[in-house]
Amino acid sequence: MVKFSEKVGSFVNDRWLVFVASMWVQSCSGIGYLFGSISPVIKSGMGYNQRQIALLGVAKDLGDAIGFLAGSLCEVLPIWAVLFIGVVQNFVGYGVVWMIVAHKLPALPLWVLCVLIFIGTNGETYFNTGALVSCVQNFPKSRGPIVGILKGFAGLSGAILTQVYAMFHFPDQASLVFMVAVGPSIVITAVMFLVRPVGGHKQVRPSDHSSFLFTYSICIILAAYLLAVLLLQDLSSLSEKVVTLLTIVLLILIVLPVIIPIFLVFFSGPRPVLEESLLPEPDKQESSRMGSFILTLSETEDEKSSEAETLPPSERQKRIAHLQAKLYQAAAEGAVRVKRRKGPRRGEDFTLLQALVKADFWLIFISLVLASGSGLTVIDNLGQMSQSLGYANTHIFVSMISIWNFLGRVAGGYFSENIVKYYAYPRPVAMAAVQVVMAFALFFYAVGWPGSIYVVSVFIGLCYGAHWAIVPAAVSELFGLKSFGALYNFLTLASPAGSLIFSGVIASGIYDYQAKQQHEHRIQGSGLGLGVPLVKDEFLTCYGTICYSLTMAIMSGLCIIAFILSMIVVHRTKRVYAQIYGNPLA
Repeated sequence: MVKFSEKVGSFVNDRWLVFVASMWVQSCSGIGYLFGSISPVIKSGMGYNQRQIALLGVAKDLGDAIGFLAGSLCEVLPIWAVLFIGVVQNFVGYGVVWMIVAHKLPALPLWVLCVLIFIGTNGETYFNTGALVSCVQNFPKSRGPIVGILKGFAGLSGAILTQVYAMFHFPDQASLVFMVAVGPSIVITAVMFLVRPVGGHKQVRPSDHSSFLFTYSICIILAAYLLAVLLLQDLSSLSEKVVTLLTIVLLILIVLPVIIPIFLVFFSGPRPVLEESLLPEPDKQESSRMGSFILTLSETEDEKSSEAETLPPSERQKRIAHLQAKLYQAAAEGAVRVKRRKGPRRGEDFTLLQALVKADFWLIFISLVLASGSGLTVIDNLGQMSQSLGYANTHIFVSMISIWNFLGRVAGGYFSENIVKYYAYPRPVAMAAVQVVMAFALFFYAVGWPGSIYVVSVFIGLCYGAHWAIVPAAVSELFGLKSFGALYNFLTLASPAGSLIFSGVIASGIYDYQAKQQHEHRIQGSGLGLGVPLVKDEFLTCYGTICYSLTMAIMSGLCIIAFILSMIVVHRTKRVYAQIYGNPLA
């Protein structure tokens, strides 16, 4: 009995259980992805026009992007408290929206609904931050797969919640808002005490590689199953029993990874004593040798090769000790002034303010604005793009790109992890590679080649998703784990910042211009002449590849610029990654 209780204690504190619980948190935390389904309900229930719904969409985007408070609270509060704040915001925000839409409360002004949707969606930032911070600290040497899988489940959460909603057969459409308020709140409250750092770097097992492969297999099966279910429901009319059965299978697939911690704790042998370092060993050794005084070094010195790097460890240590003695002697005699180092070096723990003065951080952020902003612009406009090409079922492409987005996040984490683990090469090179693929896909659409909408749906979904597996892991390696929550939430501003310019200004402006041109040509062709007034802009529709071809060409060029910025980061951080992951294939 005592042994069983010890096993239960080990199970609760196992890092794989934390990871699985974080997957469950993420699988219902992508509330913003459901806005496309919620907005028609609000529009019909409140009698809003499209411009008012657009304002609610802006409030949703702001709530989804502003996560500074969540990142800061992760440093001072336990993770369960951070998750609970998100639960309260989600429940209150969308709960009151449901009561207004269902007419259980009197109608309130539009700005009140904007505030409520901002509050409700902002709860998502607490879910994301709590899950990512916990798991990255528990798996410091597997950051790519961890971030990729968790962000992938967040991307799939919209499809998962939609399928669960279909199973319950609620009597009215307003119930979807009710489910968004209640569903994630119940799930995350149930597991919030499991999601936390548990000293996972001391729980390394030889079977971890197999556990990751099993998790990847579940992810691929889940993506294929969801895609099949979406197509099946779209192409045929399913009975309530079939929908319920399909949803139960989906929930089983989501719960299935819990087999990993159960097997490791209850059915495997004793765990060998292995440990992953949270910080690069060279930094630890150097700091212990040099103490609190070191020479002030510029950031560019990280890239310079040193003769000492080629010496054997024993000889190198002797030289450093000799240099240290001479340095202290010179300092004592006043011949040399020794300064305290100003701030950390790359690979150590940075605060957000310290990272904001580093060139590498801004290079990554600007590259992310250009490439990820372009991807989000495509995602936001995909319905109109497919409609302009004459496709009737536009939501099929929207569903497709969400599935490929999920697979991109999973694959981005996997392949970037192999790059750093087996070759000790900077992770941002994977970001540069996907940016080249994005540029090709956007150019493919710009020239109007056949099947361009399919190419864009697949490759933009994959590459956009890959960014959000690669970048958080790279930033945690270069700027440390201490303030990872704040760093991550600052980076999430990149996509909406890019989309605000590319979609709100460039894409919409070009689309409206082409739509007006086509309308004028139709009037001329009908023989009515130019004296006929144009219809209002919101009723104009553009047809053909010309509607978005120039926008795609511009964003293709921006992705090439992002590629160049990413390669600059690769060049600047080669030595840092060599220190963290060792010599390539040595």
